[in-house]
Amino acid sequence: MKKDGIALYYIVKEKLLDMIDEGKYTPGEQFPTESDLCEKFGVSRTTIRQALSQLKLEGHIYQIQGKGTFVSLPKIEQSVAPYRSFNEHLKGRGQQIDTEVVDLTVVSADKRLTKKLEIAENDPVFRLERIRYADGLPLLFSITYIPWKVTPGLTKEECSGSLYALMREKFSIQLSHCVESIEPILIDEAISKHLSAPIGAPSLLLNTVTYSTGNIPVEYSHEIFRGDRAKFTFERKL
Repeated sequence: MKKDGIALYYIVKEKLLDMIDEGKYTPGEQFPTESDLCEKFGVSRTTIRQALSQLKLEGHIYQIQGKGTFVSLPKIEQSVAPYRSFNEHLKGRGQQIDTEVVDLTVVSADKRLTKKLEIAENDPVFRLERIRYADGLPLLFSITYIPWKVTPGLTKEECSGSLYALMREKFSIQLSHCVESIEPILIDEAISKHLSAPIGAPSLLLNTVTYSTGNIPVEYSHEIFRGDRAKFTFERKL
């Protein structure tokens, strides 16, 4: 059944999304049951399930087995332009930022790292794993590679804040620009544990190479954002 060429489930989904945006259903609040929504919109249970499935896929609602459906927290917006660090961006929005350093080791550069960081094979490289929290909830899991010569003697304690600020202030590195790519992925078992998100949930993978002046790569990172908690915005000059 369609209206003006638009699938009925999509119309219902958009109306529900409007109600969430308007605050009629607030974050953490239990969502109406399928039966209640069928009655409210005068549509079939199949239509409601399709609408709810789309809202869940987009991260607007989530389900707890045996308890029901709930409204998700608003997605945290991360701008990829202009060039700002994670800490700088979210602190500018008044959000509480916390970092858990999972691991810091030194590895030998393989062919992939030699290409990304423009260093010699087997050169020592810091491999840093961190979980970043926004307002107490896990937002992203990151794996970062930094050549030893860029931050010699780096310690776990120093990695709990902004790496960009650390590079500038302690190691006198003048950051220039970064090159980023974004792609959708599904959360696997390992990432699921780090981000407290279900296996197979949609997420966003941000790959970044950061450069200092002289176009020298100083950092290569993978950041996996929970798809239900993050979105990216782009600004282009026309």
